[in-house]
Amino acid sequence: MKRLSIALATAMIIVSLVLSYLSLSLTPKAKVVIRVSTTTSLYVTGLLDHLAEELKKRYPEVEVVFISVGSGAALELAAKGDVDVVMVHAPSLEKKYIERGVIVNGAIFAYNYFVLVGPSEDPARVKGLEDIVEAFKRIYQAGELGHSCFVSRGDMSGTHVRELMIWNMTGLNPKGRLWYVESGTGMSKTLMLADNLKAYTLSDIGTFLKLKKEGVLKNLVMLVSRGSLLINVYSIHLVNPSRYEVNKEYARRWMEFILSDDGQELIASYGKDKYGVALFNPAKGRSEELKKMWKLLSEGRMIGCS
Repeated sequence: MKRLSIALATAMIIVSLVLSYLSLSLTPKAKVVIRVSTTTSLYVTGLLDHLAEELKKRYPEVEVVFISVGSGAALELAAKGDVDVVMVHAPSLEKKYIERGVIVNGAIFAYNYFVLVGPSEDPARVKGLEDIVEAFKRIYQAGELGHSCFVSRGDMSGTHVRELMIWNMTGLNPKGRLWYVESGTGMSKTLMLADNLKAYTLSDIGTFLKLKKEGVLKNLVMLVSRGSLLINVYSIHLVNPSRYEVNKEYARRWMEFILSDDGQELIASYGKDKYGVALFNPAKGRSEELKKMWKLLSEGRMIGCS
């Protein structure tokens, strides 16, 4: 009888332990939120949502929340401690926030190109030029003659910073000219405004191809897409966990996923099915070259340019 009692007690303990284990293992993990401030081009093209869906397969408890703004605003959100990760394309701005200790552990994860787009009539005659500085000079001259307009982002985004860099290299200042319009908006709205005005503008290639494919842009065509000044480098940075209350662990997991072979392959293939061409190129295989480009851009200069 005593042995039976001991056996029953042991069995009950085992059952209790098994039930406790099952209860713990079947209880869903608490939702984890990663806050990411990002440049509009990464978000509008759908790339980030695509990557987030794949991350969720690995970590079902994770929800990545994107705040899509210009690069300058994205970095300022980091400075306020409002996000965990920053994904931007403005090296000269990024450098300032790195030096301030706002962002750390930065890495280049993708690149594509800026393109000069404008009306098919091309009144400034810039189509096919390989020198973007010369193209901007011609647009300025045509604008002064009343033949063309230029729409600027005007929002301190990565695209706007690059545009200002090119204008600076022309030695000309378009600000305040009647033909120079500052939209103060994201890339999509800037492109649509330029389309309505039949004006020139600088765009990341991804957003332009997306809107063109969707039939949103009726008048704009790609005119200049070559030259080292047009390379568009995308970086991911962690917000400094020693200065801000951030989700350090999952921010790191998001970054590691983006930089992993799987993440890089997803970037390499994104857009091919819908647009016939990838909207972004992975950094994998060109890391050292891109780092040199980033450094030059962060200093406001490029190869062959002072």
